[in-house]
Amino acid sequence: MSDLAGFTEAKIDTGEVRLSVHRAGQGAPLILLHGFPQNHRCWENVAPALAEHFHVIVPDLRGYGESDAPPDDAGHRTYSKRRMAEDITGLMAALGIERAHVLGHDRGARVAYRLALDHPERVARLGLIEILPTVEYWDAFGAELAMALYHWTFLAQPAPMPERLIGADPGAWIDHTLKGWTREKSLAPFSSVALASYRAQAADPARLTAMCADYRAGATVDRRQDAEDRAAGLTIAAPLHFLWSDGGFPARTGDPAGTWRRWARQVTDGSCVSGHFAMEENPQAVLAAFLPHFRKGG
Repeated sequence: MSDLAGFTEAKIDTGEVRLSVHRAGQGAPLILLHGFPQNHRCWENVAPALAEHFHVIVPDLRGYGESDAPPDDAGHRTYSKRRMAEDITGLMAALGIERAHVLGHDRGARVAYRLALDHPERVARLGLIEILPTVEYWDAFGAELAMALYHWTFLAQPAPMPERLIGADPGAWIDHTLKGWTREKSLAPFSSVALASYRAQAADPARLTAMCADYRAGATVDRRQDAEDRAAGLTIAAPLHFLWSDGGFPARTGDPAGTWRRWARQVTDGSCVSGHFAMEENPQAVLAAFLPHFRKGG
Protein backbone atom coordinates (compact mmCIF):
# COMPACT_ATOMS: atom_id res chain seq x y z
CA MET A 1 0.00 0.00 0.00
CA SER A 2 0.97 3.58 -0.57
CA ASP A 3 1.29 6.33 2.02
CA LEU A 4 -1.38 8.16 -0.02
CA ALA A 5 -4.71 7.11 1.46
CA GLY A 6 -6.40 4.50 -0.73
CA PHE A 7 -3.52 4.28 -3.24
CA THR A 8 -1.33 1.33 -4.16
CA GLU A 9 2.39 1.68 -4.91
CA ALA A 10 4.60 -0.11 -7.42
CA LYS A 11 7.95 0.35 -9.15
CA ILE A 12 7.38 0.61 -12.90
CA ASP A 13 10.07 0.33 -15.57
CA THR A 14 9.68 3.24 -17.99
CA GLY A 15 12.55 2.23 -20.26
CA GLU A 16 15.48 4.15 -18.82
CA VAL A 17 14.52 4.38 -15.13
CA ARG A 18 12.12 2.79 -12.71
CA LEU A 19 9.61 5.18 -11.22
CA SER A 20 7.82 4.74 -7.92
CA VAL A 21 4.14 5.13 -8.88
CA HIS A 22 1.04 5.48 -6.73
CA ARG A 23 -2.38 4.73 -8.23
CA ALA A 24 -6.06 4.77 -7.29
CA GLY A 25 -9.48 5.35 -8.83
CA GLN A 26 -11.17 4.59 -12.12
CA GLY A 27 -12.05 6.55 -15.21
CA ALA A 28 -10.00 8.82 -17.42
CA PRO A 29 -6.30 8.73 -16.46
CA LEU A 30 -4.97 11.78 -14.63
CA ILE A 31 -1.23 12.04 -13.95
CA LEU A 32 -0.04 14.25 -11.07
CA LEU A 33 3.55 15.51 -11.19
CA HIS A 34 5.17 16.95 -8.06
CA GLY A 35 7.76 19.67 -7.75
CA PHE A 36 10.86 20.61 -5.74
CA PRO A 37 11.83 19.91 -2.97
CA GLN A 38 8.97 17.47 -2.66
CA ASN A 39 7.74 14.14 -4.02
CA HIS A 40 4.38 12.37 -4.46
CA ARG A 41 3.37 13.27 -0.90
CA CYS A 42 2.63 16.86 -1.91
CA TRP A 43 -0.63 15.54 -3.41
CA GLU A 44 -1.89 13.89 -0.21
CA ASN A 45 -4.61 16.51 0.35
CA VAL A 46 -6.03 16.41 -3.18
CA ALA A 47 -5.21 13.04 -4.78
CA PRO A 48 -7.86 11.00 -2.89
CA ALA A 49 -10.60 13.43 -3.93
CA LEU A 50 -9.42 13.37 -7.55
CA ALA A 51 -9.42 9.57 -7.43
CA GLU A 52 -13.19 9.67 -6.87
CA HIS A 53 -13.47 10.84 -10.49
CA PHE A 54 -10.33 9.68 -12.31
CA HIS A 55 -7.73 6.96 -12.53
CA VAL A 56 -5.08 8.97 -10.65
CA ILE A 57 -1.42 8.15 -11.26
CA VAL A 58 1.17 9.82 -9.04
CA PRO A 59 4.81 9.10 -9.88
CA ASP A 60 7.91 10.33 -8.14
CA LEU A 61 9.99 12.08 -10.81
CA ARG A 62 13.41 10.62 -11.55
CA GLY A 63 15.78 11.62 -8.77
CA TYR A 64 12.99 12.19 -6.25
CA GLY A 65 11.13 10.07 -3.70
CA GLU A 66 11.60 6.36 -4.28
CA SER A 67 12.30 6.58 -8.02
CA ASP A 68 15.68 5.86 -9.59
CA ALA A 69 18.26 8.66 -9.38
CA PRO A 70 20.71 8.17 -12.26
CA PRO A 71 23.96 10.19 -12.30
CA ASP A 72 23.92 13.43 -14.27
CA ASP A 73 25.79 13.90 -17.54
CA ALA A 74 28.04 16.78 -18.57
CA GLY A 75 25.31 18.40 -20.68
CA HIS A 76 22.66 17.99 -17.95
CA ARG A 77 20.30 16.20 -20.32
CA THR A 78 19.77 13.38 -17.81
CA TYR A 79 17.56 15.68 -15.74
CA SER A 80 16.18 17.77 -18.58
CA LYS A 81 12.42 18.17 -18.62
CA ARG A 82 12.46 16.55 -22.05
CA ARG A 83 14.01 13.40 -20.57
CA MET A 84 11.63 13.49 -17.59
CA ALA A 85 8.69 13.85 -19.98
CA GLU A 86 9.93 10.77 -21.81
CA ASP A 87 9.80 8.95 -18.46
CA ILE A 88 6.09 9.80 -18.35
CA THR A 89 5.45 8.56 -21.88
CA GLY A 90 7.27 5.37 -20.89
CA LEU A 91 5.08 5.08 -17.81
CA MET A 92 1.96 5.55 -19.91
CA ALA A 93 3.12 2.86 -22.32
CA ALA A 94 3.82 0.47 -19.45
CA LEU A 95 0.28 1.06 -18.13
CA GLY A 96 -1.32 0.78 -21.58
CA ILE A 97 -2.46 4.43 -21.58
CA GLU A 98 -2.50 6.34 -24.87
CA ARG A 99 -3.71 9.75 -23.61
CA ALA A 100 -4.06 11.25 -20.17
CA HIS A 101 -4.87 14.45 -18.39
CA VAL A 102 -1.75 15.90 -16.72
CA LEU A 103 -1.52 18.20 -13.70
CA GLY A 104 1.84 19.48 -12.50
CA HIS A 105 3.20 21.76 -9.80
CA ASP A 106 6.58 23.50 -9.79
CA ARG A 107 9.22 21.25 -11.48
CA GLY A 108 6.50 18.72 -12.26
CA ALA A 109 4.59 21.42 -14.10
CA ARG A 110 7.71 21.99 -16.22
CA VAL A 111 7.72 18.30 -17.08
CA ALA A 112 4.00 18.56 -17.83
CA TYR A 113 4.24 21.42 -20.32
CA ARG A 114 7.29 19.86 -21.97
CA LEU A 115 5.27 16.64 -22.33
CA ALA A 116 2.46 18.64 -23.94
CA LEU A 117 4.88 20.35 -26.35
CA ASP A 118 6.89 17.26 -27.30
CA HIS A 119 4.08 14.68 -27.27
CA PRO A 120 0.81 16.54 -27.94
CA GLU A 121 -0.98 13.32 -28.83
CA ARG A 122 -0.41 12.07 -25.27
CA VAL A 123 -2.00 14.97 -23.34
CA ALA A 124 -5.77 15.40 -23.32
CA ARG A 125 -6.03 18.37 -20.94
CA LEU A 126 -3.24 20.13 -19.07
CA GLY A 127 -3.13 21.77 -15.65
CA LEU A 128 -0.24 23.86 -14.33
CA ILE A 129 0.22 25.22 -10.81
CA GLU A 130 2.55 28.09 -9.89
CA ILE A 131 4.99 28.30 -12.79
CA LEU A 132 5.84 30.22 -15.92
CA PRO A 133 7.87 28.68 -18.76
CA THR A 134 11.50 28.26 -17.77
CA VAL A 135 12.89 30.69 -20.36
CA GLU A 136 10.34 33.33 -19.36
CA TYR A 137 11.55 33.32 -15.75
CA TRP A 138 15.18 33.62 -16.84
CA ASP A 139 14.25 36.51 -19.14
CA ALA A 140 12.29 38.24 -16.35
CA PHE A 141 15.06 38.11 -13.77
CA GLY A 142 15.50 41.48 -12.13
CA ALA A 143 16.56 42.18 -8.57
CA GLU A 144 13.24 41.26 -6.92
CA LEU A 145 12.59 38.06 -8.84
CA ALA A 146 16.23 36.99 -8.62
CA MET A 147 16.14 37.31 -4.84
CA ALA A 148 12.89 35.33 -4.64
CA LEU A 149 14.21 32.63 -6.99
CA TYR A 150 17.78 32.61 -5.69
CA HIS A 151 17.71 28.80 -5.60
CA TRP A 152 17.58 28.74 -9.42
CA THR A 153 21.14 30.08 -9.63
CA PHE A 154 22.38 28.50 -6.39
CA LEU A 155 21.35 24.93 -7.19
CA ALA A 156 22.56 25.27 -10.78
CA GLN A 157 26.14 25.98 -9.70
CA PRO A 158 28.66 23.27 -10.66
CA ALA A 159 28.80 20.20 -8.45
CA PRO A 160 29.54 19.66 -5.67
CA MET A 161 29.31 23.14 -4.15
CA PRO A 162 25.52 23.32 -3.60
CA GLU A 163 25.44 19.70 -2.46
CA ARG A 164 28.14 20.34 0.15
CA LEU A 165 26.45 23.45 1.52
CA ILE A 166 22.98 21.89 1.75
CA GLY A 167 24.42 18.56 2.91
CA ALA A 168 25.90 20.23 5.99
CA ASP A 169 22.35 20.53 7.39
CA PRO A 170 19.81 19.27 4.83
CA GLY A 171 16.83 19.23 7.20
CA ALA A 172 17.31 22.86 8.15
CA TRP A 173 17.64 23.91 4.50
CA ILE A 174 14.46 22.04 3.54
CA ASP A 175 12.54 23.58 6.44
CA HIS A 176 13.83 27.06 5.52
CA THR A 177 12.78 26.56 1.89
CA LEU A 178 9.34 25.19 2.63
CA LYS A 179 8.55 27.87 5.22
CA GLY A 180 9.88 30.66 3.05
CA TRP A 181 7.67 29.75 0.11
CA THR A 182 4.40 29.51 2.05
CA ARG A 183 2.12 32.49 2.43
CA GLU A 184 2.28 32.41 6.23
CA LYS A 185 5.98 31.43 6.48
CA SER A 186 5.05 28.29 8.36
CA LEU A 187 5.51 24.52 8.19
CA ALA A 188 1.93 24.01 9.39
CA PRO A 189 0.52 23.12 5.93
CA PHE A 190 2.78 20.06 5.64
CA SER A 191 2.03 16.74 7.32
CA SER A 192 4.65 15.21 9.60
CA VAL A 193 5.00 12.26 7.22
CA ALA A 194 5.57 14.54 4.24
CA LEU A 195 8.07 16.70 6.11
CA ALA A 196 10.05 13.66 7.23
CA SER A 197 10.11 12.44 3.64
CA TYR A 198 11.34 15.75 2.22
CA ARG A 199 14.06 15.99 4.87
CA ALA A 200 15.21 12.42 4.27
CA GLN A 201 15.25 12.98 0.52
CA ALA A 202 17.60 15.95 0.87
CA ALA A 203 19.81 13.97 3.25
CA ASP A 204 20.35 11.27 0.60
CA PRO A 205 23.47 12.32 -1.39
CA ALA A 206 22.24 10.73 -4.64
CA ARG A 207 18.88 12.51 -4.46
CA LEU A 208 20.37 15.81 -3.39
CA THR A 209 22.67 15.65 -6.41
CA ALA A 210 19.70 14.75 -8.62
CA MET A 211 17.71 17.75 -7.37
CA CYS A 212 20.63 20.05 -8.11
CA ALA A 213 20.96 18.42 -11.54
CA ASP A 214 17.29 19.24 -12.15
CA TYR A 215 18.17 22.94 -11.74
CA ARG A 216 21.40 22.64 -13.72
CA ALA A 217 19.25 21.38 -16.57
CA GLY A 218 16.86 24.28 -16.04
CA ALA A 219 19.66 26.81 -16.43
CA THR A 220 21.04 25.19 -19.58
CA VAL A 221 19.28 22.65 -21.78
CA ASP A 222 15.72 23.36 -20.58
CA ARG A 223 16.15 27.10 -21.11
CA ARG A 224 17.59 26.55 -24.59
CA GLN A 225 14.84 24.16 -25.65
CA ASP A 226 12.16 26.58 -24.45
CA ALA A 227 13.81 29.41 -26.36
CA GLU A 228 13.97 27.31 -29.52
CA ASP A 229 10.30 26.37 -29.28
CA ARG A 230 9.29 29.97 -28.60
CA ALA A 231 11.27 31.18 -31.61
CA ALA A 232 9.65 28.49 -33.77
CA GLY A 233 6.15 29.48 -32.60
CA LEU A 234 5.42 26.05 -31.12
CA THR A 235 2.38 26.14 -28.82
CA ILE A 236 0.59 23.76 -26.49
CA ALA A 237 -2.42 22.15 -28.16
CA ALA A 238 -4.11 20.72 -25.07
CA PRO A 239 -6.60 22.97 -23.25
CA LEU A 240 -4.63 24.50 -20.39
CA HIS A 241 -5.85 25.69 -17.01
CA PHE A 242 -3.28 27.67 -15.04
CA LEU A 243 -3.60 28.26 -11.29
CA TRP A 244 -1.36 30.81 -9.61
CA SER A 245 -1.17 31.92 -5.98
CA ASP A 246 -1.44 35.49 -4.78
CA GLY A 247 1.63 34.89 -2.61
CA GLY A 248 3.58 32.79 -5.12
CA PHE A 249 6.27 33.33 -7.73
CA PRO A 250 4.31 33.93 -10.98
CA ALA A 251 2.35 36.75 -9.33
CA ARG A 252 5.61 38.72 -9.07
CA THR A 253 5.91 38.92 -12.86
CA GLY A 254 2.83 41.10 -13.42
CA ASP A 255 0.76 39.14 -15.96
CA PRO A 256 1.34 35.40 -15.50
CA ALA A 257 -1.79 34.31 -17.37
CA GLY A 258 -0.89 36.55 -20.28
CA THR A 259 2.45 34.78 -20.55
CA TRP A 260 0.76 31.39 -20.86
CA ARG A 261 -1.58 32.73 -23.55
CA ARG A 262 1.50 33.17 -25.72
CA TRP A 263 2.45 29.55 -25.17
CA ALA A 264 -0.87 27.73 -25.47
CA ARG A 265 -3.81 27.88 -27.86
CA GLN A 266 -6.57 27.63 -25.25
CA VAL A 267 -5.92 29.01 -21.76
CA THR A 268 -8.11 29.56 -18.74
CA ASP A 269 -6.69 30.71 -15.42
CA GLY A 270 -7.43 31.55 -11.84
CA SER A 271 -5.67 32.64 -8.69
CA CYS A 272 -6.02 31.50 -5.10
CA VAL A 273 -5.03 32.65 -1.63
CA SER A 274 -1.83 30.72 -1.01
CA GLY A 275 1.90 30.71 -1.17
CA HIS A 276 3.80 28.49 -3.58
CA PHE A 277 2.49 25.20 -2.17
CA ALA A 278 -1.16 25.52 -3.11
CA MET A 279 -1.98 21.80 -2.76
CA GLU A 280 -1.06 21.90 0.93
CA GLU A 281 -1.94 25.51 1.73
CA ASN A 282 -5.30 25.66 -0.08
CA PRO A 283 -6.29 22.19 -1.34
CA GLN A 284 -9.94 23.15 -1.82
CA ALA A 285 -8.92 25.88 -4.26
CA VAL A 286 -6.87 23.35 -6.23
CA LEU A 287 -9.80 20.94 -6.42
CA ALA A 288 -12.20 23.73 -7.35
CA ALA A 289 -9.86 24.82 -10.15
CA PHE A 290 -9.04 21.46 -11.69
CA LEU A 291 -11.97 19.10 -11.13
CA PRO A 292 -14.16 21.05 -13.60
CA HIS A 293 -11.26 21.45 -16.04
CA PHE A 294 -10.47 17.77 -16.26
CA ARG A 295 -14.08 16.60 -16.10
CA LYS A 296 -14.73 18.53 -19.32
CA GLY A 297 -12.41 16.03 -20.97
CA GLY A 298 -14.41 13.00 -19.94
